[in-house]
Amino acid sequence: MGSSVSQHVEYARPPPAIPPAKPAAPASVAQDSSSQNCQSCRWLSGSALFGAGVYVYLLGRRPLKRGFPVQPGSVAQMVLGISLACLGVVVLVDPKKSHQV
Repeated sequence: MGSSVSQHVEYARPPPAIPPAKPAAPASVAQDSSSQNCQSCRWLSGSALFGAGVYVYLLGRRPLKRGFPVQPGSVAQMVLGISLACLGVVVLVDPKKSHQV
């Protein structure tokens, strides 16, 4: 029928068990990247966002000043302008830093 050949096979031994490493400390939420710590970068980007928001708002308001009826596009443009300006103020004020312990 069939022949069976028995051979002694040596397997490589597994490396000795390494003790588990100490768990790393959880990343702190208070640690900010260097781009968020740069005061001049915050002032530049915050004022640029605020200025862009005011500009977009005034462009959306222009047809209303000329007496045209209110259109959804103008309202959406004014809302976007207000949102950009608010985002610029948030970047300038940086409320995250005021609540750090």
